[in-house]
Amino acid sequence: MLAKEKWTLYSGGLKGAETAFGEAAEKWSVNEVNFCYSGQKTNRQKNLKVLSEDELKRGDISMEMVSKMMHRTYYQTEKIRKVLQTIFHMVNSGYQVFVIGTILEDNTVKGGTGWAVELAKLFNRPLSVYDQEKGSWYSWKQGAWVPDTPKIEHETFVGAGTRNLSEKGRQAIENLFAAAFGSP
Repeated sequence: MLAKEKWTLYSGGLKGAETAFGEAAEKWSVNEVNFCYSGQKTNRQKNLKVLSEDELKRGDISMEMVSKMMHRTYYQTEKIRKVLQTIFHMVNSGYQVFVIGTILEDNTVKGGTGWAVELAKLFNRPLSVYDQEKGSWYSWKQGAWVPDTPKIEHETFVGAGTRNLSEKGRQAIENLFAAAFGSP
């Protein structure tokens, strides 16, 4: 099994999948860092990294570009911009990316979580999504989603996903940690 103290989960500590990733990290004694911006409400307070305005700007991107990559239009641009900037820091910090969500027909992932997926693709990171509707893991390989049984294989990894976590999604996170780190 892996030496847990060398491994770090990067997440956002928000309700749903991110809280479950954080709880699993704590249960398995894996380091955890949660990124947020000033005034953002998070469920997890452990190792909370509140990003300064300058740090947020490092993750800035044109909302027009985000809309094109995600195939959707975003409103409330200031709030969503901060969320996207925060997600940038998560994906930029962790190498391997795990997401709980729903893969859409256009190969994006539903909701703001999809930005973590698009950044992982852009940064050419190992990327796996547990699709709650299909009840299966998929990894992005050679420009397509391929059924897979992913494993945590890199010392820095990202856990992101939907606020509407199902019991199957929660179990997928537990199984991911158990496969890598054994019994808690």
